Amino acid sequence: MHIIMALAVGLVFGIGLIISGMTDPSKVIGFLDLAGRWDPSLGFVMGGAILVGLVAFRFAAGRDKSLLGDVMRLPTATRIDRRLVLGSLAFGSGWGLAGYCPGPALASLAGGGSEPLMFAAAMIVGMVIFELLEHLPSRHKHAA
Repeated sequence: MHIIMALAVGLVFGIGLIISGMTDPSKVIGFLDLAGRWDPSLGFVMGGAILVGLVAFRFAAGRDKSLLGDVMRLPTATRIDRRLVLGSLAFGSGWGLAGYCPGPALASLAGGGSEPLMFAAAMIVGMVIFELLEHLPSRHKHAA
């Protein structure tokens, strides 16, 4: 049942990205082009997502288990640290340069083309590099 629900939610999300035009990199770049031909449509999509998220997190906060019976594990971190800032800068830079973020890039794979494929490949390589670096022994971990 979990796999079916994950597939259904992923399909709804992907279809929403396609219908809203967020799989088109020029929409993202147009949103970031404040001095040129600014396109506010991404802001409306983000606003809608934030509203849905607010309702969903409010509903989830009062629960111990998910609707499928799994233990709820909501984020608890509140600290803004160097890793968060650097990761946000890397994500935002890549998003602005390529016009893709992970969800729309994966939804764009369905339409074919080399750009989303190159982005997805680079994203996977970046994830592998992160995992490798994350598991390297660190002086900070052993200094304690």
